[in-house]
Amino acid sequence: MLPTMAFSLIFAACKNERMKIDTKAPVAEKQATVLEKHGDKRIDNYFWMRLSDEQKNAENKDEQTQKVYDYLNAENAYYEEQTAATKDFQKDLFEEMKGRIKEDDESVPYYKNNYYYITRYEVGGQYPIYSRKKGSLEAAEEVMFDVNKEAEGHEYFQLGGLNVSKDNALVAFAVDTVSRRQYTIQVKNLTTGEVYADKIENTTGGSVWANDNKTLFYAKKDPVTLRSSQIFKHVLGTPASEDQLVFEEKDDTFGVFVTKTKSQKYIVVGSYSTVSSEYQVLPADNPNAALHVIQPRERDLEYDIAHYGDHFYIKTNKDGAVNFKLMKTPEDKTTKENWVDVIPHREDTFFEDFSIFKDYLVLEERTEGLNKIRIKRWDGKADYYLPFDEETYSAGVYSNPEFDTDVIRYSYNSMTTPSSVIDFNMTDKTKEVKKEQEVLGGKFDKANYVSKRLWVPARDGKKIALSIVHHKDTKLTKDTPVLQYAYGSYGYTISDGFSTTRLSLLDRGFVYALAHIRGSQYLGREWYEDGKMLNKKNTFTDFIDCSKYLIDQGYTSPAHLYAMGGSAGGLLMGAVINMNPELYNGVIAAVPFVDVISTMLDDSIPLTTGEYDEWGNPNDKEYYEYIKSYSPYDQIEKKAYPNMLVTTGLHDSQVQYWEPAKWVAKLREYKTDDNMLFLHTNMDAGHGGASGRFEALKETAEEYAFFLMLEGQLEK
Repeated sequence: MLPTMAFSLIFAACKNERMKIDTKAPVAEKQATVLEKHGDKRIDNYFWMRLSDEQKNAENKDEQTQKVYDYLNAENAYYEEQTAATKDFQKDLFEEMKGRIKEDDESVPYYKNNYYYITRYEVGGQYPIYSRKKGSLEAAEEVMFDVNKEAEGHEYFQLGGLNVSKDNALVAFAVDTVSRRQYTIQVKNLTTGEVYADKIENTTGGSVWANDNKTLFYAKKDPVTLRSSQIFKHVLGTPASEDQLVFEEKDDTFGVFVTKTKSQKYIVVGSYSTVSSEYQVLPADNPNAALHVIQPRERDLEYDIAHYGDHFYIKTNKDGAVNFKLMKTPEDKTTKENWVDVIPHREDTFFEDFSIFKDYLVLEERTEGLNKIRIKRWDGKADYYLPFDEETYSAGVYSNPEFDTDVIRYSYNSMTTPSSVIDFNMTDKTKEVKKEQEVLGGKFDKANYVSKRLWVPARDGKKIALSIVHHKDTKLTKDTPVLQYAYGSYGYTISDGFSTTRLSLLDRGFVYALAHIRGSQYLGREWYEDGKMLNKKNTFTDFIDCSKYLIDQGYTSPAHLYAMGGSAGGLLMGAVINMNPELYNGVIAAVPFVDVISTMLDDSIPLTTGEYDEWGNPNDKEYYEYIKSYSPYDQIEKKAYPNMLVTTGLHDSQVQYWEPAKWVAKLREYKTDDNMLFLHTNMDAGHGGASGRFEALKETAEEYAFFLMLEGQLEK
C-alpha cells in the first residue's frame, strides 16, 4: 500500500475527477429468489444474506450463516485494505476530537425527592458513573453505578432505565449487552449495594415503581418483532415467570409503554401508533387497581397527558388542530367531550411539549422552525417568552422533575455556540448559567465561525430551510467542500446545534449544511404530513433541491459536494443517489433503510407493522407501487454512482444488517463507474454503533476521513 503522504497527493491531484480505485472488490454470490406481490415479480439475488437471530447466536454456524459471515468479513477486509492509507490520519482525527472533550466531565446535578443526582465521567473512562448526594451537594457521594466496571468483559454495554423507588432505597436498571435494544431489568439496593436475584428479560428497559416501593411495572417486547406489546407488573422477590399481565396490545400497529405522572399520583400505560394514541391510568398508591381509559383510541386522534390538581392536561390534535393544542379535563370525566381548550390551536405555531409546575405552565413551541419557550402563570398574571437572539439555534426544556419550584432548567446552543444548561427563575426572570460546554484544546473561538439559514425554493414552490455553518476564513466557491446532512422521517426534527467533532471538518475548510426537509416537523405538523406515505418523495426532492441550490449559488460544485444520512436518513441517501447521483462526489449511508418494499411486506421483521402509517402498507397495491418506485434497493440502475461508504451493525434491531449488505452487493453488480464503494459492518454492535464514548469517536473519525480523503486532505 502507498504511504499516507503519497496517497494524499494522488487524491489531491484528482480533486476535480472521480476517484479511481482497485476493482478487486468482493463479489457476492447470486441466488435468485422470486418475490411476488400484486402480480408483480421481483428477483432478489441476495435474499440469501438474511439470517435469523438463532442463526447468528448459534455456537456452530450452519452453511448459510458461515457464507453470510464470510461475505461480511470479506467486505470489512476490503474496506480496511482500501483505506489503510487513512488509518494514521483517522488516529490523528480521533485524538484531535478526543482532545476537545473534557474527560473528567459531569452533568449539572438535578434535584428529586431529597436527592441530587449526578452523571460524571473520569479521565480515560468510556462510560459514565451515576451517583447521588442526599439533601445537599456538600453531602457524601453515593455511587449507584460505575458503568466502566459493569461493562468489563463486554464488547457492547448499555445501561439505562434508571428508576429510583419513592422511598429512595431501590433502583431499577436495565442492561443490553448485544445492542439489539432488548434489555434485562434488575433491581439494586442502594443502601447495601446488593443486586437482587429478580431478573426480567426482553424488555424495553423502562420501568415504573408503584408507591409501595415493591411493585414494578414494565413493558415486554415480542421476541421476534421486538414490538413492545405487553405491560406486566413484578412484585419484588418473586420470580419473573409469575409476573402479572396488566395490559396486552392486540393491535400490531401499536406499541405500548409505561410511565408515571409528575404528580406521582398515577401509573400511566400508553398505546401509540403513528396517527393515534390511547392512555390508561391506575392509582400509583394501589398497583392492583384496574386501568381506567382516558379516551378510547380513534383513528387520527393523537393525545398526550399530564396530571395537575384535579385535572388531566392534554396535548392533542382534536378538532383538526394539526399543530396541536393544549386542553384539560376533570379526573373523573376524561373522555373527549369533556375536554376544554387551555391553549388554542395556532396555524403558525407548532406546539411540541409542555411542563407543569405548581404556579407555572411551560410550553415548548416552534415558529418558523425556531424553538420557543413560553412561560405562563396559572393565575394569568404572567405570560412571556424567553429571549433568544441568534438567527438559528436550539433550545429545549429539561425534564424538571420537581413540581413545587419557580426555577425551570433549559438548554441552549447553536451551530457556533457550545451548549449551556441554564436555570431560569420564572418569577423574577433572572437566570444562572449552571454549565457551559467546554471545548478544550485551546483553539476554539466561536467568533471564528459563521452560521445562517438559507431559504431554498423547492420545485413545488415550498421553501426549505437550509442551515449552514463554516469557518469565517472559508471562501465559498465552486471548490469549497460541503457536507449536506438530513434525516426527514417520523416527524423527527434535527435542531441547529453545536458539535465539537464537526469542528474537525470546519477547520479544514468544509461547510456543514443541515437541510430541514419535509418529513420532519421543522415547519409544523403539515411539513411532516407532506413528507410521508404517498408524499414521501418530497423528502428526497427537497434534499436534491437543496443540493442544486448550493451548486447553483456557487457554494460548491458536484466535485466537492458530499451527503450523509443514517437509518431513515440512509434511505434518503439511497433515493437521492438513484435520482441524481451526478450531484455528489461522496456519500455516507449509515445503517440505511434501503430495502423498503421487502421489509414493509414482512411483518415478522422488527418494527414493520408499526410503520404502516409512516410509509404505507404495501399489501395495498397503491402503496406497493409507490414504495417500490423509490425503494433504493429496487431502483438501482446501470449507471455511475458516487464514492460511497455504507455502515451497518450485525445486531441492528432497527434496520437489519442484510439491507445495506444486499444493497452494496447489488450496487457492485450494477454500477458502471470505478468509484469507491465500501461496506463496513460492526460485528459487535447494532443500530446506535459502539457503546463507549471514545469508541463512538473512532467511528466519526472513520467517516470524516472518508470525506477528507476524497478532498485530498489526509494530512493532519
